Amino acid sequence: MNTALLSALHEIENDKGIPFETVKGVLEESLLAAYEGREGAVEDARVVLDEETGDLRVMKEDEDITPHDFTRIAAQVMRQTFYQRLNEVHNEQLLEEYGERMGDIVTGIVQQAHRRMTLVDLGRVEAILPASEQVPQERYENGQRLKVYLLEIREGGRGPSLTVSRRNEGLLKELFRLEVPEIYDGLVEIRAVAREAGLRSKVAVWSNEQGVDPVGACVGPRGSRVRAVVSELRNEKIDIIQWDPEPARFIAKALSPARVREVYLDEDEKQAEVIVPDDQLSLAIGREGQNARLAVKLTDWKIDIKPESQATEYEDTEEEEWEPDTDSQMHRCRAVLSNGRRCANMALPGSLFCGIPSHQEQASEFEGMVEGRGSDE
Repeated sequence: MNTALLSALHEIENDKGIPFETVKGVLEESLLAAYEGREGAVEDARVVLDEETGDLRVMKEDEDITPHDFTRIAAQVMRQTFYQRLNEVHNEQLLEEYGERMGDIVTGIVQQAHRRMTLVDLGRVEAILPASEQVPQERYENGQRLKVYLLEIREGGRGPSLTVSRRNEGLLKELFRLEVPEIYDGLVEIRAVAREAGLRSKVAVWSNEQGVDPVGACVGPRGSRVRAVVSELRNEKIDIIQWDPEPARFIAKALSPARVREVYLDEDEKQAEVIVPDDQLSLAIGREGQNARLAVKLTDWKIDIKPESQATEYEDTEEEEWEPDTDSQMHRCRAVLSNGRRCANMALPGSLFCGIPSHQEQASEFEGMVEGRGSDE
């Protein structure tokens, strides 16, 4: 009985996470290859490991044709080709397993923490957290449990090389998916993310289900859900806004917490001119331009922010008499900048103005002016 061999194979199973049947199969294949390479080998033979006794046999159908020196051959194979082939199988399994999980979050334990490169033990494999994927404000310590984002896997000479990230925007998305059931179930969707890791992020969310508040779902009862994400990201500030299909409204929301007075779009250049109250200018731009940069990333529009001292004026309504639009035909918004540029947004059906809140506030006033002129005539 060769219990030592069985113990060694079970130890490999536990250490590398390879099923025992796979380990057994690799050993049998390696021994068969060694047998077939010797003089006088019988064709169509097979090597069998007895899982109860640990004995190894060379079989031809039901006949035992084990050579008298097969124990020596087995020892030689164990020292050479078996472990090499086992590592190949292990690497193939890791490539398959983790290759399908790119974009997921996993929890690992920091093994070696360096500013240039940190090693994270994921259980079956060690991953590299390079300096380029670390958050500058974070410090990692040996033995620390850490959630990381699976970024990339490459096949290398010594096995798969797995790269993880703490600064990728995908980490923020996946953390919200884990914390917010509505996102996990598909009721709420993250439409856009802009992140300056360790400092501040903006997340635009949208509800695919009527009656579901996407922002409220992400914030959670008493802020519990967003607070859990903020805690995992070590107090990174997070602005959650509702995504809007209308670019002007989306841009206005993206610049929160600043209040936006007006937004003018140049759709050809995909550029927006944003007017804010004078006392909101520094808030809209943010410290060192951070709030504006994040809004640009979030909306994918160029944004030029100006104070209200450069306020808009409105064109004379005599230029074009307005009538209720029964055919829902769209016209350009009436609002123009003080420099004479007219708002490039399309007016809402039945209105002189686009959906910008400040323009809508003026709608009734201008409609009244038109009606008044009509009655005077």
